[in-house]
Amino acid sequence: MALRHVDEETVVTLVAAATAAPSMHNAQPWRFRFLRGESLLLLYADDERAMPRSDPGNRALHIGCGAALFNLRVAAAHAGLAPGVRLLPEPQDPLLLAAVHLAEQAGHERDDALARLHAGIRQRHTSRHPFAETDIPADVRSMLQDAAARESAALHFPGPWHAETVLDLVRDAESRDAMDPGAREDLIRWTRLGPEADTAVDGVPEYAFGPRKRDGRAPVRDFAGRRPVADRGTTTFEFTPHLALLSTSGDGPEDWLHAGQALERVLLEATLAELATSLTSHALETAELRLLVRDPGSGLGQVQMVLRIGYGPRGPATPRRPVKDVLRLT
Repeated sequence: MALRHVDEETVVTLVAAATAAPSMHNAQPWRFRFLRGESLLLLYADDERAMPRSDPGNRALHIGCGAALFNLRVAAAHAGLAPGVRLLPEPQDPLLLAAVHLAEQAGHERDDALARLHAGIRQRHTSRHPFAETDIPADVRSMLQDAAARESAALHFPGPWHAETVLDLVRDAESRDAMDPGAREDLIRWTRLGPEADTAVDGVPEYAFGPRKRDGRAPVRDFAGRRPVADRGTTTFEFTPHLALLSTSGDGPEDWLHAGQALERVLLEATLAELATSLTSHALETAELRLLVRDPGSGLGQVQMVLRIGYGPRGPATPRRPVKDVLRLT
């Protein structure tokens, strides 16, 4: 593969795709730097967007950045580039999460499996609406599990007893958060109400909250809390939500970056399969809680995210920071 000097317009396009990734509270905790002479794109964690109370250890921050990295890989493949990725390339700089060399592909070398996911990047939105009780076909589940495996992770669909345990842990976490001033501070910091929602470039705007849950057992975070939101309404959510647990073999920064890439690959595949998705990490904020969420049969793996998957309306697009605010060209 030959080194290709990538033009600025292409780099901006790649970073725009990367920043469409999901992140905790839509905090968008990433920065990029492009080294023209080396065709090297660096991904950094933005520690000013960390949430020490809600995300101790920056696990969710790494997962969000991993999801952005996967979108970058997809966009690069779509543009005819071969992204060569090194995770955590400089141990002395923990904020540098990945270095991506952008090399040109020969036509027969194009990664079509990545490139075909490109259409899903702009279609994927978190849905905080009710899903149908309809089962997800076995072949679709297998396809999503294969997507996770391609990124060094595993996707497990818990059985009824295990799913009930997960839902109990999520409800306990919601109750704990309601009593925790620190958790409420993070929620207030990253939600956008009223006129602010129309001009926001980050956070979760009120139009993306979805209806308030009147009944049902779906694990959907209520970003409004006790604050009033006009014209929101209430409705019944599914009583048997379809959950999936994304896990990695380890539980350190590199594992979290793999988890983020696997998460986004699963989400994009689900989107192209006409599925709606939402995420919750409520019951995963500490290593002790993550042990309780694991598959009780095998007891293997470190659960990094709980996904809710089903057939239903897709959520609205949430705001994104302009590329010029997150990308530095040198």
